[in-house]
Amino acid sequence: MSEPCIALTIQSHVAWGHVGNSAAVLPLQLLGVEAIAVHTVQFSNHTGYGEFKGQVFPASHIRDVLDGLDARGVLARCDAVLSGYLGDAGTGEVILDAVSAIRQVNPGLRYVCDPVMGDVGRGMFVRPGIPEFLRHRALPHCDVLTPNQFEFEFLAGEPIGASVAHAVAVARKLLRAQATAPGPEMIVITSLRTDDMPADRIATLAVNHAEAWSVQTPHLACEPPPSGMGDVFAATLTGRLLRGEPVAQALSHTVSCLYGLVSHLAPGARDLPLVAARSQITDPDTEFDAVAV
Repeated sequence: MSEPCIALTIQSHVAWGHVGNSAAVLPLQLLGVEAIAVHTVQFSNHTGYGEFKGQVFPASHIRDVLDGLDARGVLARCDAVLSGYLGDAGTGEVILDAVSAIRQVNPGLRYVCDPVMGDVGRGMFVRPGIPEFLRHRALPHCDVLTPNQFEFEFLAGEPIGASVAHAVAVARKLLRAQATAPGPEMIVITSLRTDDMPADRIATLAVNHAEAWSVQTPHLACEPPPSGMGDVFAATLTGRLLRGEPVAQALSHTVSCLYGLVSHLAPGARDLPLVAARSQITDPDTEFDAVAV
């Protein structure tokens, strides 16, 4: 039996609910990836439930945990690093240090950065300094970036509502802007709504320097919107890519997974049914094809 791929996932954790690592670990495991979870925060529940207890861990705590893993030889075995909600900009620097150190022994490491910082209707919801860190520090050093439309427009510095083709052009402009650094090889924009799309559809767009693919699905309106969708998306895409799936296939499967989970959402639920509808992660009921654009 071959050894499974290993993904180091560094993001928030809640005891109740499914966001951050509480949303990312199960999809990675179901896709055959060994998930090593390092928590940037530990809360009783996510903020969608209102009051919560817990704390944001200082960057020194994250560094200590990573140093312990490094001493066991674990970091050198990682095939991917996935980062999400940081809690503090200093934690981001610790993550970049870990990525750099792992790349020295494993140049094939894939760093997937989910730049969690805000959303349409909510605006920015992270601590000061985190958006700037993501734009100026994380972006040039990641391999895959998975922002929602709100986050992408902040990183790009311009809106993309005109058309899907315009979104592709803006994404390529952002990729080219990183020419002096390694820069991302691909940007994947989620929750995309453009003026040329039907009002009842929503898209996910993957763009690299040479190709682009879009997956459109019906827009499933939920009230309240479930938390953790971006976290599940980034983890599932990471798992699919680590399985060696081509980008178009990985994108199709990941979007279909999210659609399946949302379609099984109980009325009024604040969390995706990751356990009850776990089959949607590996074998979605409905497959939506990725189309070249």
